[in-house]
Amino acid sequence: MTTAQRRLKLPIGIQTFSHIREGGYYYVDKTPYIERLVNQGKYYFLSRPRRFGKSLLIDTIGSLFEGRKELFQGLHIEDKWNWDINHPVIRLSFGSGVFQTREQLDESIRELLNAEKNRLCITFENTSISGQFRELIRKAHLQSSNPVVVLIDEYDKPILDNIQDSDKARELREGLKNLYSVLKDADADLQFVMLTGVSKFSKVSLFSGLNNLNDITIDAPYSAICGYTDDDIDHTFAPELFDLDRQSIKEWYNGYRWGEENVASVYNPFDVLLLLEKREFGPYWFESATPTFLIEVLKDHGVFTPNLDQWETEYELLSQFDVDQISTDALLFQAGYLTIKSIAEPITGYRQYLLGFPNREVETSLNQALLPSLGLKNAPYHRKTLLNCLIDNDLAQLETHLKSLYASLPHDWYRNNPIAKYEGHYASVFYSHFAALGLDVTVEDASNHGKVDMTVHFQGRYYLFEFKVVEQIPEGKVIEQLKNKGYADKYRASGEPIYLIGVEFSSEKRQIVGFDVEAEN
Repeated sequence: MTTAQRRLKLPIGIQTFSHIREGGYYYVDKTPYIERLVNQGKYYFLSRPRRFGKSLLIDTIGSLFEGRKELFQGLHIEDKWNWDINHPVIRLSFGSGVFQTREQLDESIRELLNAEKNRLCITFENTSISGQFRELIRKAHLQSSNPVVVLIDEYDKPILDNIQDSDKARELREGLKNLYSVLKDADADLQFVMLTGVSKFSKVSLFSGLNNLNDITIDAPYSAICGYTDDDIDHTFAPELFDLDRQSIKEWYNGYRWGEENVASVYNPFDVLLLLEKREFGPYWFESATPTFLIEVLKDHGVFTPNLDQWETEYELLSQFDVDQISTDALLFQAGYLTIKSIAEPITGYRQYLLGFPNREVETSLNQALLPSLGLKNAPYHRKTLLNCLIDNDLAQLETHLKSLYASLPHDWYRNNPIAKYEGHYASVFYSHFAALGLDVTVEDASNHGKVDMTVHFQGRYYLFEFKVVEQIPEGKVIEQLKNKGYADKYRASGEPIYLIGVEFSSEKRQIVGFDVEAEN
């Protein structure tokens, strides 16, 4: 089968449910999740990274409550919904436009409210934003005799667009709070409420009393409410998998998990659809809009990059996102750069979360983006050189390349950072340089003190690295430490060549001063 012979079209960038259902596009049925939502509650909040299908989900819910039965033919919910009752639906989305002042935001909110007023044939008597929103909900209920559905998409975008300017972000937050606070007193007029966005702002700071908002972000029953599962790829998109390596699709784009280890992991739909269209792998999601703010935060916080794939945190930190309090954990998790790998529940009752990269796309692309902030210039040239060293299995040339790489790092780093950060910085460069190449990299052991043990599997060979500051241990002993830890043991059964590589770095000379290699059969 070729692209020209497709039965259905790929819904790239399409967020309107009716367009997908009437336009001959593939659609992954999410109505089982919607059925559960509407049967079990009333007020919901869902956080997912950008381009994960939140807008399509919101529009699908709206079409359902409006009673557009023809759009749901053949779907799970078709024979499980009362099509005799329709509800007025109010849709508000902040997905378009960039607002830099409270005045711009207020003007946009008025435009949104006026559009819904005209669509529902309602007139306003109030002049304030909160008064008009309250009036819109109340009159829509009275006019229909059925309570109202309120769907708010990208609820946090005006704040996130200005998150680097705390004064502006705070001002816009108050503007949104003025709007959202209406919902807390409108319960009698509401049938269903759902807000979606990337971040989870605290109820106190943004929702002003809407304490009954149920956050389903990491609830297991809704883990796959957005995104595609393995089953979706293998069945819905089966006609599109010709000439594509199925395992590579999984390694590149699967791995997002919101909940316990037993919940289904999902694929980023934006990536999958562009892969099926372009027929080649690429960092489509990452390149679409990765914020420079993220890179700056990681740089300013001195994040030890080998820890990114084994990041330990608590739920409280995952949910701490506000204008004046942005935890690195929350930023990386909510924005989709790290995902839940496992959850441990200690005796004290506090859940501990282990986060890591969801897939190869994110690990490779984020490390590529971080390398300039770590001081590495001309990173593409260095990556090409590294790849050639590994292809040729030329470890002498690899030593030369790595010394050249460290010699190219600017002295500004040393002037602006305390000596305690030297080892952590160079370990970060070492790991991120390999990870940015898209290699199969496993961090065995890492700490904020700079210790990094790393395994690279490439073209049937294993490279096991130990990275040390030589002032802390006698020179030439790194290989012995590597052996004593037995890192090679679990790879011997593969029958593939194994190379132990001890890398010694001198913080005084700011350079690699030892590079010992030992091959194991």
